[in-house]
Amino acid sequence: MFIKELPFSERPREKMFTEGIAYLSNTELLAILMGTGTREKSALRLAEEVLSLEKSGILFLSECSPEELKKVKGIGEAKACQVLAGIELGRRIATKPRGSKTRVNGPGSIASLFMEEMRYYKKEIFNILLMNSKGEVIGTDVISVGDLSSTVIHPREVFLPAIKRSAATVAFVHNHPSGDPTPSSEDIAVTKKLVDAGTILGIQVVDHVVIGDGKYVSFREEQLIQ
Repeated sequence: MFIKELPFSERPREKMFTEGIAYLSNTELLAILMGTGTREKSALRLAEEVLSLEKSGILFLSECSPEELKKVKGIGEAKACQVLAGIELGRRIATKPRGSKTRVNGPGSIASLFMEEMRYYKKEIFNILLMNSKGEVIGTDVISVGDLSSTVIHPREVFLPAIKRSAATVAFVHNHPSGDPTPSSEDIAVTKKLVDAGTILGIQVVDHVVIGDGKYVSFREEQLIQ
């Protein structure tokens, strides 16, 4: 059945206006992102086929490529880009600090800023979280992409954003693509090196949070940072 053949109140766009976006199913939301269907399939049917590509359903969209979406007959380059652009916007909004008044009050609040974005990365990404003397977030920076090692992570590059922004304290955040956030011996060695460098610079390292798949490990909680 094509969308125009559905009762007015059951059409995704109309339903969004009359009932609110929270009442739309994953299939309906995806159909709205795609905009239109084809001569043979409605946008709802295309959305159903996309969500059935993998057992993970909607989670598949967080890490799929345009080429994977194009496996569904009726989805070309334009529709694939529309869908993934919508997913990426949602992810960025979910992980964007709400200005300088976002306050960090523990490892949980640090992890919440990065979890929904970093848990899906297929490479290790090392971030620095910059804070003022009140513990309010003033910015974030990506320091490196790739395996965490002392040859890649150098204190000069790590603390440069903090010096430029006059940050009083910083926290490090990186992910483990395996989903297991247990720190490696290299993680521990690099962090110790950076904590020592921060002490010399007068910039306190308050934590290093390792992001896994829906879980995290805090160096502060594990007493790996004093």
